[in-house]
Amino acid sequence: MPLKRHHKVLIGGVSSILVIFIVVSSILTYTLFVRMEINHQQLSNQISVLQTDTQIKLNELTTGLLESQDELKDLGAQLGTIDEEFDLLKAETSADFSGVIEDAIRAVVTIRTDVSQGTGFIIDSEGYVVTNAHVMDGAKAAAILTYEGDSHSVSLVGKNSQMDVALLKIEGDFPALDFGDSNDISIGEKVIAIGNPLGLQFSVTEGIISAVNRPGLNEIEAYIQTDAALNPGNSGGPLIDKSGKVIGLNNFKVGGGESLGFALESNYVVDAVNGIYTASGKEGELI
Repeated sequence: MPLKRHHKVLIGGVSSILVIFIVVSSILTYTLFVRMEINHQQLSNQISVLQTDTQIKLNELTTGLLESQDELKDLGAQLGTIDEEFDLLKAETSADFSGVIEDAIRAVVTIRTDVSQGTGFIIDSEGYVVTNAHVMDGAKAAAILTYEGDSHSVSLVGKNSQMDVALLKIEGDFPALDFGDSNDISIGEKVIAIGNPLGLQFSVTEGIISAVNRPGLNEIEAYIQTDAALNPGNSGGPLIDKSGKVIGLNNFKVGGGESLGFALESNYVVDAVNGIYTASGKEGELI
């Protein structure tokens, strides 16, 4: 039976509504999808920007930390240098030579022979001792007394008579003094002499370097002139600078004058000692 007209109209209306609904739903779905895609892209862009910004800040922080470490190292080095300079500055005053004396005097020894008395100092922990050759001249017996009060028998390794240097040896383990470079000393620089003047053991006198490269009794221009008091018994003792290094071997004074003492410059002492050491049959250099 054929559809009536109003039935056709009804069916057409419903179909149109369904089509319209489908079209509208599709449009809304597509719009929603597009919007979500846009939001996702925006969110991704924001995350990317945040990551980039975070990485930049981390890089800046890392760079800052590295720079801070370098600055701390530089500061530490500067503080170390300042401490060294401060120690040297303190040593330039009379009161502050006490720290140098406390360490140095333990390596100074009294030398007693059957004909004279003098001073020496230990230059190697195995017991090598330097003194003036004339301290040992004519001696048939000798002994060394350390700062701690111990007496040691001594053997003569050898002499350099021209430079008035003798190398001795005692047995044991001892504190030793180091040599400084006498080419670096300055006129006016403060020094101390440690020795046994007139039998007064381990006496310390202070003065300055009055001149350098003075001629000695051997006519060699190898001597430091100092106003630190030197008397009989000081011969063979060390002349020490503010850093505690030996810059001279106390040798003689000019009679009839005051404050005119002379010490063989340390570089000449080192050469003489190494020459004696090698001549005794030892290999290499002692100092």
